[in-house]
Amino acid sequence: MLLKYLKMIFGGAVTLASISLTALYMYQNKIIYPSWAQGARNHVDTPASRDLPYERVVLTTEDGINIEAYDLQNNNSSTTVLILCPNAGNIGYSIPILDLFYRQLGVSVFIYSYRGYGKSQGSPNEAGLKKDADCVMEYLSKSSFHRKNKLVLYGRSLGGANAIYIASKFPKICDAVILENTFLSIRKVIPYLFPLLSKVTFMCHEVWNSEQLITQCDPTTNFLFLNGLMDEIVPPAHMKKLFDTCPARDKKFFEFPLGHHNDTIVQDGYWDIIRDFLKRNDFI
Repeated sequence: MLLKYLKMIFGGAVTLASISLTALYMYQNKIIYPSWAQGARNHVDTPASRDLPYERVVLTTEDGINIEAYDLQNNNSSTTVLILCPNAGNIGYSIPILDLFYRQLGVSVFIYSYRGYGKSQGSPNEAGLKKDADCVMEYLSKSSFHRKNKLVLYGRSLGGANAIYIASKFPKICDAVILENTFLSIRKVIPYLFPLLSKVTFMCHEVWNSEQLITQCDPTTNFLFLNGLMDEIVPPAHMKKLFDTCPARDKKFFEFPLGHHNDTIVQDGYWDIIRDFLKRNDFI
């Protein structure tokens, strides 16, 4: 009787665990890409909120998804900065960054919403976000304005993974990459955030293997790495390994001792470092 009871308990526990893992597998995109959080799909601010001149652009990807973008062209600059957004929120959250690049650093700026974010159609996943990036790069490479400019990619967190993907696939178009608090892969972030799931990371189908892709980047592409040492989401060691494996001949690495995942951008010296990087490489 005791053996039968124990089997029932164990069997129930296994069933519960199986259901939990199945649910985690099926709904992981909702967790990995929280585009729904804080009502970020309901309202998206535009650059007009800061009196920035811009054109709203709607691009259609190869699989028929319409994605929204803001195009800020500066006729006094020969550089375009493509901003790759971090996770959650929408492109309206990045308007203060647009302002800094456009007004303070004097460059042109292009930013877009990943599928399933803001006003862009579809649902987010790795394959889809890469199609979005391909679509944006085709637009920039054919634009009568942007195609003559140098192109700098600026990516934070998930945006950094997008930037690495773009730089590895379009080496002749990308001139420089600025990365902040970017991960080696999502699977390698899971044990840091959820230690209990460290044995089932193989079930994460959203990989973003930046650790491997960065080795395929062109050595002539300049890289700047900005690392918050208090990052509570991405292990700071990830950025150091990306730096170490990056083949760029010209690459710089800066640490911010008090920088968390979302506030490294406001740490002392952050924008001075970016300005110096852009100026040293003749982007401004």
